[in-house]
Amino acid sequence: MSYVFRHAICNEVFENWDFAASVKSIKKAGYTGIEISPFTLAQEPAAITLPRRRECRNIIESEGLTFVGLHWLMVAPKGLHVTTGDHALRARSWIHISTLIDLCADLGSNGIMVFGSPKQRATQPGVSREDATRRYRDGLASVADHARDRGVTILAEALPYQECDVVNSLEEAVGVVKDINHPAIRTMFDTHNAVNETEPHSALVDRYFEYIRHVHVNEMDGRHPGTGNYDFKALLEVLRRRSYSGFVSLEVFDFKPGAELIANDSLRYLEVAQT
Repeated sequence: MSYVFRHAICNEVFENWDFAASVKSIKKAGYTGIEISPFTLAQEPAAITLPRRRECRNIIESEGLTFVGLHWLMVAPKGLHVTTGDHALRARSWIHISTLIDLCADLGSNGIMVFGSPKQRATQPGVSREDATRRYRDGLASVADHARDRGVTILAEALPYQECDVVNSLEEAVGVVKDINHPAIRTMFDTHNAVNETEPHSALVDRYFEYIRHVHVNEMDGRHPGTGNYDFKALLEVLRRRSYSGFVSLEVFDFKPGAELIANDSLRYLEVAQT
């Protein structure tokens, strides 16, 4: 028996598209949600005016889509870092996250913020991995109340150690969530970022399911589903069995095939895999 998942797509694949046109294309392909990278809206996301936020929200809702949330939180503005030894820069970087909480809440209700951002949280010279991880955890804790008050959930994302040395496994991400112990801080699962995990991904998702609020799907090399050999069926079966109600969101890193082909082919492939 098939299980109806809610599918979303990350909007940066529609690079250089008009926002309204990309939303129409996402709807036409059959997705029910859109996940947004703040840098696609403005190079200074905090400066996006309230009228523009309302306009984007209205565009999304007019097409019958759900705003899922934000990811790639720290691409813009440039130069931010949340685990640096530079106290002033670190404080400014967490203020940025706080402003994104407001942006997320203004774009839609009950949004999530996927906190990956490898370059902006990895250790810097003179900072140990332990200190960087502590600063990442403490920073998340410092914005947790604001996130809760705005109806936003921040997700600590595990990243492969080839990209970042702070929180590299789902177990470590769950450890951060447990340490903070706040309802606005949870984790998520990304198939591409789990390249270093030693257990089957389906088993990991099953074990830590209660802490997972979002799922990103892509091939292990970052291309779109169906271009590689990732076992999406096993992952989707666990999510189905556990009655997962969040979004399965497509995030790709290879845009060369074009946004429309990527969106359409990926969703058709996943629809078959989930049956």
